[in-house]
Amino acid sequence: MPAGLTIEPRLITLEGGEGAGKSTVLAALRDALLADGCEVVSTREPGGTPLAERIRELLLDPSHEAASPETELLLMFASRAQHVAERILPALRRGAWVISDRFTDSSHAYQGAGRGLDGAFIEDLERRVVGIEPGLTLLLDLGIAHGRERARGRDLLPDRIERERDEFFERVRGGFLARAAEHSGRFRVIDASPVASVVAATAVSALTQYREDMA
Repeated sequence: MPAGLTIEPRLITLEGGEGAGKSTVLAALRDALLADGCEVVSTREPGGTPLAERIRELLLDPSHEAASPETELLLMFASRAQHVAERILPALRRGAWVISDRFTDSSHAYQGAGRGLDGAFIEDLERRVVGIEPGLTLLLDLGIAHGRERARGRDLLPDRIERERDEFFERVRGGFLARAAEHSGRFRVIDASPVASVVAATAVSALTQYREDMA
């Protein structure tokens, strides 16, 4: 963990490439916590607040001119700073669990490994404008071709990042796996290739074990 970050045990983050099934897993985790009487806030990045969602639109709209890697990174962190201050921290402070579809590890994977930006620069932004680290991160790992096939099945127009070439997503996947190896204490890598119900059940089991270890 980079110096200056506070671990938030009730912050759970989901990471992975395109088509990995994060939305399905998030719903399953939320339902499991709700069934146990917990307050749960589910959210996403980039986004999570009205202002952060506006920044998301700027980031992902393919009609804009191409953003430089640095612009993309700084917009991601601008959105994240607002998200943390206005939604995540208030929920954690009142005792809620927060489940976020993506968090800072995505910047290390997409803008770091994918775009080639300096990891130390990303860590500095993480320390200065985020300040917290999840207690548990579930990485839904899926081959690029399989993820592409699933994403095509959603019948949605691809956003600016989803239009990148396979080589970019291979670097992103490698970045996620490197993060998981480096931060093995909080990461759980889940094979996302089975059917959605199996992946969701595996994720819920990982959350259950994590909560038992916290007790």
